[in-house]
Amino acid sequence: MKRTVIIDALKRTDFGTDVNIKGWVRTRRGNKSVSFIALNDGSTINNIQIVVDNEKFGDEYLKPITTGACISVVGKLVESMGKGQTVEVQADEIEIYGTADPDTYPLQKKGHTLEFLREIAHLRPRTNTFGAVYRVRHHMAMAIHRFFHERGFFYVHTPIITGSDCEGAGQMFQVTTLNLKNPPKDDLGCIDYSEDFFGKETSLTVSGQLEGELAAMALGAIYTFGPTFRAENSNTPRHLAEFWMIEPEVAFNEIEENMQLAQDFIQYCIRWALDNCKDDLEFLSKMYDEELLERLNFVIANDFVRLTYTEGIKILEEAIAKGQKFEFPVSWGTDLQSEHERYLVEKHFKKPVILTDYPKEIKSFYMKQNDDGKTVRAMDVLFPKIGEIIGGSQREENLEKLQQRAEEMGVPHKDIWWYLDTRRFGTAPHSGFGLGFERLLLFVTGMTNIRDVIPFPRTPNNADF
Repeated sequence: MKRTVIIDALKRTDFGTDVNIKGWVRTRRGNKSVSFIALNDGSTINNIQIVVDNEKFGDEYLKPITTGACISVVGKLVESMGKGQTVEVQADEIEIYGTADPDTYPLQKKGHTLEFLREIAHLRPRTNTFGAVYRVRHHMAMAIHRFFHERGFFYVHTPIITGSDCEGAGQMFQVTTLNLKNPPKDDLGCIDYSEDFFGKETSLTVSGQLEGELAAMALGAIYTFGPTFRAENSNTPRHLAEFWMIEPEVAFNEIEENMQLAQDFIQYCIRWALDNCKDDLEFLSKMYDEELLERLNFVIANDFVRLTYTEGIKILEEAIAKGQKFEFPVSWGTDLQSEHERYLVEKHFKKPVILTDYPKEIKSFYMKQNDDGKTVRAMDVLFPKIGEIIGGSQREENLEKLQQRAEEMGVPHKDIWWYLDTRRFGTAPHSGFGLGFERLLLFVTGMTNIRDVIPFPRTPNNADF
């Protein structure tokens, strides 16, 4: 008999029909004559109840059916008389695929801390929490692709292995086939990368932006969606060494269009989650964040506040003068910390904020310079509970200014000659931004640690599973 997934079975009303349900046992309870098995196959947060006549199967056969076991059930779909479900299955046949020893299976019916579940990341998807998070993650990926496809963007796959450092930070994971115990050396005693696989020093990418710009200058509007890597020793609830980035780049867009695209994009994704992940979001709201649904609805119902970095600094300085305490200092020219960003969003405006026109000294070489000679057309989208969720800018299209800024920031021309060519041959105004996928998921799910919105987190001293 063809299997019926539980999410579909729970919607059916053709009572009396034989169905085949397969899944993992969440709980089994009952008495000597009847057992009630809560079965889940991952298709929904909701379980389906299997009603079992114990005499029909025998105690010895049913004994291995405990929490964590995997079974296949053939039976009749009937209307449920109990609370909490509309349908259930009266079992006629049960096949046991796999058992789970109650003495060793770690996911028994009790509360588990998120810290403990990170230690068993291979099993945590079977919990309600992580089943919900991963289903939301899937829907967010679908929303991203649909948003851009509906607007005529083209999906471009940018390299994971690169010879350039987009951010100029230098904190990258090196990629090599050289013998690390005895690498080849040149005449100066330095490692001779000409003998490496690519004939040069290469690393895992921190961003697909530069290559994305190349595509935008031919296709008009593109986006990337792929893994990126940062070798920062940041062991915080907001940082990962491996994470996913969405990076649109649009020819002829200036900073104003870029800000509007960012707002439309995030609101679309959140609306998609509310429309398609109702049960999972309600569960996460109940378990972790009572204000989650209210906050999501608020974001899609309101325009984002737009103000300059200079205006933002003034607001923060005025708050300090009135007694507001911050761990990190505030002054014009310093990069804002998460506590500053969240103050602007959560306390001052009580809305998402797009901050623009940052000092050029704290931003990357490729951002378009303003006429004041001090600031660049950068933009950061700031969200409640998260801080920065999007970072972007209008890109510098003037070849001389871009070359000069690259020199000032120590970016060798030999590493970006191909990038400079787009300003040399048919340059045009263009803009783009990057959204950290996991930070979006933090906001949408209400989870508080970024390790809990990616299946297998990579952090300092942790590359398990």
